[in-house]
Amino acid sequence: MDKTYVPKGKQEGEWWIVDANEQILGRVATHIAMILMGKTKPTYTPGVDTGDYVIVLNASKVAVTGKRMTDKIYYGHSGYPGGLKSISLKEQLKVHPDRVIESAVWGMLPHNKWGRKLMKKLKVYGGNEHPHAAQNPKLVA
Repeated sequence: MDKTYVPKGKQEGEWWIVDANEQILGRVATHIAMILMGKTKPTYTPGVDTGDYVIVLNASKVAVTGKRMTDKIYYGHSGYPGGLKSISLKEQLKVHPDRVIESAVWGMLPHNKWGRKLMKKLKVYGGNEHPHAAQNPKLVA
């Protein structure tokens, strides 16, 4: 019987660019989460960081279906009594479009140390420009 291959040590990840312009929020977030976890590679091993870095462009132009633009609400709490804050998806896309993608991707990653480490590999920008040209990112097809 052959032994199972387990990648060891720190793997150098590649850099990918995802253009979220007119793409459905959930579908693009799923694809990003798969790349971050390394599930698109044949060397994927649960609990081992084999994923790549992802740069998301045009986060402010992401699309949603139905009435989510007005009905979807993001909640936050200041920690003080009566400190519940809410903001709709439409307002969030105007003010902080990166948080919309980050929130959707975070919901699809493991909620532990590994998931927090993977979130650091996600770079989201509302516009078409990014400062990561030195990493030679490739466009996701």
